[in-house]
Amino acid sequence: MKNSIEISRLIKPFKKNLDIEGDKSLSIRWALIASQANGKSKSFNLLKSEDVINTLKCLKKLGIKIKLFNNFCEITGNGLNGFNYKRNITLNAGNSGTLSRLIMGLLVHSKNPIKIIGDKSLSKRDFARVTTPLRLFGANFKTNSGKLPITITGTDCSKPIKYLENRGSAQCKSTIMLAALNTKGETLIKAKKSRDHTEIIFRNLNLPIKITKKKKFDLIKIKGKKRIKPFNYKIPSDISSSAFFIVLTALSKNSKLNIKNVNINPTRIGILKILKMMGVKILIKKIRFYKGEKIANLLIESTKNFNAINCPTILNSSAIDEFLLIFLVAAKAKGVSNFKKLSELNQKESPRLKWGSRILNKMGVKTVLTKDSIKIYGNPNLEIKKDIIIKDYLKDHRVFMASTIAALTLGGRWKIYDRSSIKTSFPSFINKIKKLGAKIY
Repeated sequence: MKNSIEISRLIKPFKKNLDIEGDKSLSIRWALIASQANGKSKSFNLLKSEDVINTLKCLKKLGIKIKLFNNFCEITGNGLNGFNYKRNITLNAGNSGTLSRLIMGLLVHSKNPIKIIGDKSLSKRDFARVTTPLRLFGANFKTNSGKLPITITGTDCSKPIKYLENRGSAQCKSTIMLAALNTKGETLIKAKKSRDHTEIIFRNLNLPIKITKKKKFDLIKIKGKKRIKPFNYKIPSDISSSAFFIVLTALSKNSKLNIKNVNINPTRIGILKILKMMGVKILIKKIRFYKGEKIANLLIESTKNFNAINCPTILNSSAIDEFLLIFLVAAKAKGVSNFKKLSELNQKESPRLKWGSRILNKMGVKTVLTKDSIKIYGNPNLEIKKDIIIKDYLKDHRVFMASTIAALTLGGRWKIYDRSSIKTSFPSFINKIKKLGAKIY
C-alpha cells in the first residue's frame, strides 16, 4: 500500500451513526496503572494503535504478563514496583509522549539503568518537564540535553515531594502522581489545570488522593504505598479522534452524524465549546457517567455560517490536540479569528502551530503567525481549486488527518504523504471516512 493519499472530490452528503475506538489517553493510563495492581485487570475497547501497543511492549519488557485478545486485554500486575526485568534494557516509546513521560514515574525505584528511546519526532520533544520533578524523588537521569534518549536509574529510598506544575501539562502531573504511588509519605502537587484522567482513575480505585480545586490550579495530595486492586475498564470513545468527524460533518453540505459513547471529560471538551461559539451545530445527548468519566452521544449537523472568534485562552489546554481542526473552521468563518498563548502546540509531534498556518496558507487563507499566536482571516466563500501537497511534517498523525478533512470539505486536488502516521493514534481513520462516502485514493 502506498504511503500517500490523493483526494480531488468533496465528500458527498451523509447521514450516519459512527463508533470511534477507545480513548488513547485512557488506554495508556489503564495499562500503566494495571501493571501496578495485584492481580489480573481487563480492559474492553482498548485502542489498538501503535502508541498503545508500544505501551504493552514496554510493560512486557519490564516483566508484566499481558494477553491481548480480539475483545479485551488482560494485564497481570505484580503490585507496586513489581517489575522484573533484565539488566540494560531499552524501552522504545515510538511516537508516544504520554507513554514515555508517564512510565518514568513508575521507574523511580528501578535499581538498574533503563534506557528510553523514541522515534525522530518524539526525540525532539522536551522531557525536562518530567525529569526535573522525578529527580526530586531521588531518580537519576542521563539525558540528551533534556531530550531522548534518556537513561533512568531509580532509588531505593524515594522521598515525597512538593511541586509546582505551571505548564498545564497533564503528562508532567501524571508522572509525578505515579511516582508518588510508590513513595512513602504525602506528595503535594500544585498543578495548573489540565486533563484529569489520572486523578479520576485514582479516585475510582479508592487510592489515597485529595484534590482541592482552585480557580487556576488544583492542589493534589497523594499518600503512597497503597495496595492497588485489579480493575476492569470499558474504555469510552476518544473525543480527539471524534473531533475529525465533528469538523468533517460541520464543513460538509447537508450532512448529519451521530457519534456514540464519547468521553466528554470536562478537561477535554474545549473543542466542543469553541466550535459551538463558532456556530457549529452540536447536540450532546444521553449523558451518563462511567467510573467517574462523563460519556455522551454527539449529534452534529452541517453548518452554513461560521463565526470568527477571539478564542478564550482558558480553553487552550482542553482543546490542545484539536486546534488544527479549529483553524479549518476559522478559515471558513466571517471575520478574523485570534488564537493566543499556544506555544504548547509547538511541543507536540510536530510544530503544530507553524503547520496549522502553513496548511492554511497553502489553501490561500491569510494568517499572521507569532511564536505563540495565530490570526486567521476567514473567508465564508472559501473554495480551493488548486493542487496542494502536504509532506515533511515529522509524520504527525494530526497534520495528516486534519489535511484529509480540509481536502474533503474545502476542495482542491490534494496529495498527502505519510498515511502510515495514523497508526499512532487512529489506525481505522481512512476506513471510517470511506464508509461515510469519501473518495480517497
